[in-house]
Parts: sequence; C-alpha cells; structure tokens
Amino acid sequence: MRIVATGLLVVMAVVYGVSRSQEAAYPWVGFVRAFAEAAMVGGLADWFAVTALFRHPLGLPIPHTAIIPRNKDRIATTLAQFLRDNFLIPRVVARRMGRIDVAGAAGRWLANPSGIGQGRLRRGASRLAVDMLESLDQERLGGMVRAGLSSQLRQLQVAPLIGKGLHAAIAENRHVPLIDAVVRWAGRTVEANEPILRDMISSKAGSVLRWTGLDENLGNAILDGIYKLMLEMANDPEHPLRAKAEEGLATLAIDLQHDTPVRAKLEAFKNDMLANPALGDWWQGVWENIRTSLLKAAQDPEKLMAGKLGEALRQLGTSLQDDPRLARTINRFVRRAAVGAASDYGDGIVRLVSDTIRGWDADTLTTRLENTVGRDLQYIRVNGTLVGGLVGVVIHTVGTVL
Repeated sequence: MRIVATGLLVVMAVVYGVSRSQEAAYPWVGFVRAFAEAAMVGGLADWFAVTALFRHPLGLPIPHTAIIPRNKDRIATTLAQFLRDNFLIPRVVARRMGRIDVAGAAGRWLANPSGIGQGRLRRGASRLAVDMLESLDQERLGGMVRAGLSSQLRQLQVAPLIGKGLHAAIAENRHVPLIDAVVRWAGRTVEANEPILRDMISSKAGSVLRWTGLDENLGNAILDGIYKLMLEMANDPEHPLRAKAEEGLATLAIDLQHDTPVRAKLEAFKNDMLANPALGDWWQGVWENIRTSLLKAAQDPEKLMAGKLGEALRQLGTSLQDDPRLARTINRFVRRAAVGAASDYGDGIVRLVSDTIRGWDADTLTTRLENTVGRDLQYIRVNGTLVGGLVGVVIHTVGTVL
C-alpha cells in the first residue's frame, strides 16, 4: 500500500506535467491539470502528516514531527493507565464476566467436541500438552512430584484413617471377605509347605517315635487337624476362631484411633517406608508410566475422546448445560477468580505494559505501531490525493465560471 500511495502521487505529477504542456492547445485540459495539481498537494500533505507521526520527514528535524518516538514514555504511561482504568478494575472485570457463560461454553464443547472448529482446537491443545510434557525434565519433575507426595504423606496421620475405615467395614460386615481370604491363604500355605512341616514335626518328635515310625502318623494327625480346622473356618461363619479374629480386628480398629503407642508404631512404620530408597525407585517407575500414558493420550485426542474418559467428559458437558445450579456455581467461581486476579495482579500487569514500552527503542515502537495500524495509514495518503484532486477541480470550475 505504501508503493500504491507513492505511485499514485508520481502518476499525478506526470499527469500534471503533461496536462500543463497541452493546456494552451486544449482548454478543457485545464480541469485535468487542476485535478493533478491539487492531488499532488493533498497527497504530499497527507504523506507529511502520516510520516510526522512516526519519524522526521526526509530526516529533517522539523518541529512537531516524530511525535510518537518523542512521546514514547508518555504513551507507555497513558496506555498502561487506559488498561488499568478500563479493563483491570475488579468492578469492570466482574461486570464483564457476569455476561459470560463459561459453564455453558465448556458444556457445549465437552458435549460436542467434534463440532465445527473444535477439532482444530483439540488438536492444538493436544500439541501444546505434548510439547509441555516432552519439554519438562523427567528426573526433576518426577523428583518434585515424589518429594511433594512424600511430604504430604508424612504430614498425614494414617492410623486414625485406617482405624475408622476398619471400624466402618466391621459395622457393615465388609470385613468378612477379608477373613475368608486369610483362611484360604492359610490353607494354601500349609498345603504348599506340607513337606517342610512334616520334616519339622519329625525333627521335634522323640527318637523313639522316629524309630517306631510313629512320627509320620503324628505328622498326618497334625496336618489333618489343621486342614479340618481351615475347612470348618471357611464353611462356618460362626466358628469360634473367626469370632476371635473379628474381635481382634475390632480391638485393632479402636487402638488405631485412640491408643497412642499403637498409632506411634504405625506412623514410624509409615515413615520408614517413605524413607526406603526402593519406594522412591518404585514411584519413579510409576511416574514414568503415568507420563508415558499422558503422552499417548495427548498424541491421539480422537482415540482419547472415544474411550471411557471421552464418555465421562461428554456426560460432564451435558450436566453443565442441563444443571442450572452447577452452571451458576462454576460461573461464579470463574468470575471470582477473574476478579481476584485483576485485584491481585492488575497493578503488576500495568507495570509490565508500561515498562515494556519504555524499554523499547524508538525504532521498535515506531515499527510496531505502524505495522499494527497497517494499510489504513497508506489509505489516508490515497484518499488525500483523490480528495485533493476533486477539490482542485471544484476550485478550477468556480474560477472558470466567475
């Protein structure tokens, strides 16, 4: 557009020269000459005005030119204050956010993520997530997460939680499968280690029993008794040993909540586990698996949205659209968060804008503002050339008539 505007000015100069040389032979050419002459004046005047905003015309230090570079600091202050007064005041942010239905927009996107324009948005978000995950230091991030988790677990009193959970399980008979599993495990363990148990019984038996071969009968009797006991405990919910086990669990639930030595032992065991390097290595492997899964999910958003997570997100989107109370709650939370951010960080944002503009050199500021305004600056020159020409024709016509 700068070339077009300058080219139009050159064309007017050529037309002026030609028409002036032919005006004596052809009087009507006077109107063409008047148009071209006034167009040159208008084009040059607007070129001077546009150029004077950003720099000195022809490099000459003419007063009141290069207006923007000379007032760079004042522009920075004024622009920052404009942002502060019109955008970053909590009252203004609250009023603007009150007209935005964040929950509804999120609900529509979640319920129909494949709508027009949504695929590109999802792919862009996917690429952003992949870039972020790949750019983060695996060891450092894993260590940070591990340290944060360990710190939270050290502060957490696990004994009362386990005690309350065990008490609730006993009250609702949810401990019965646990006892059944223990009984079955004990039976399988005895069966798997039967040769060892027989050798133990034989070694503990007297030499007379071994000499007479009665040690084998003793081993059979003991093992048969154990098998019978396990079978009775498995089949009889009212078995006395099961009752003893339930009584022990109930006592443990109470002790975990109220017995200080028992709670201290469990906390010490927890801290020893957290301090064990093997647990750290295990967690590092878990974190790497999580990170790998996140990368795979982010790299294939279509597959992710087609799975269970996608179905859950679509249900959430439907709820956000159909549940007014939930939508109001989310919109209120977003509004308060935005207002809080404006209140806490508004002055910082203003200083950032002001200091950034002040830090630019004059050429950078001039170039960025000129490029931001863009083609319209050159349209001013084009319009000045054409309007000046029309005014010249009008003046020439009036002079000819009078």
